[in-house]
Amino acid sequence: MISSLDAASQLFLSNLDRIQQAVAAANEQVSSGKKINVASDAPDQVGSLLQLRAELAHNGQIQTNLSSAQADASAADSAIGSAITMMDQALTLGEQGANSTQTADILQNLAQQVEAIQEQMVACSQTQVQGRFIFSGDQMNSPPYTFDSTLLATDPVVQQSAAPATYRVEDPAGGSFAAAQSAQQIFDATGSGNVFTALNNLRLALQSGDPTAVANAIDPIKQASTYLNTMQAFYGGVENRIQNANDYAANLDTQLRTRISQTEDADAVSAAMKLTQSSTQLQAALQMQGKMPHSSLFDYLG
Repeated sequence: MISSLDAASQLFLSNLDRIQQAVAAANEQVSSGKKINVASDAPDQVGSLLQLRAELAHNGQIQTNLSSAQADASAADSAIGSAITMMDQALTLGEQGANSTQTADILQNLAQQVEAIQEQMVACSQTQVQGRFIFSGDQMNSPPYTFDSTLLATDPVVQQSAAPATYRVEDPAGGSFAAAQSAQQIFDATGSGNVFTALNNLRLALQSGDPTAVANAIDPIKQASTYLNTMQAFYGGVENRIQNANDYAANLDTQLRTRISQTEDADAVSAAMKLTQSSTQLQAALQMQGKMPHSSLFDYLG
């Protein structure tokens, strides 16, 4: 019967296994650059590391959303700026038509120019970013308004949807903020400031050939233009808010990555030294064991 290993041999094997594990761990850190490669490497830090990674992923999604919102707000700002320019042109046409010396032909020509502005204004309400109608509220797959020239006798601007704009952007600093207005809020507001109504009334007044009616249609054009300026100011505020949120998110991204790195990244110099020391210990242990005297059965036979 073969007896079990003696105490000295058991101790040697135990120490040898410990050193080999240290070599393997140090080698893994050197090759991967990480001091935590599996949960068992640091079970007390796994929970916080997973939390940090979740926060980093969430912040990345926020940055993606901010980028999309920034593109929409920039396009909206530009579109409303163009709309304001159109209203200035309409005002000039109205002032020309209010002159009692204008002939009927000139008034009809002015009406046609206002009609062209109406059509351009509808196109403005159909502004798209990456295939999305940004003024269509929560239904961005279709335009909010269309222009129907067969309805010039009344009103050629036809509403296609009335979806509200409830879209909000998450702020990485906390909370969220409104980032859009619907076409109804911008171009078709209730009461004074209604862009579509003001333009249509001016066109009809010019068509009627009545300078007094044309003069009465001028103030609504001015009010609508002023209202558009407030809408542009809204988007200017959104762009500033998005920029601030982007800056915050970028700083937060850096902070989270730093904390993750501090938690899981290996100290390259320390890991290399540990690998060298453990390898040296392993080699020394094997050499020492090889020099130990070994007894056999023949040593005890006479």
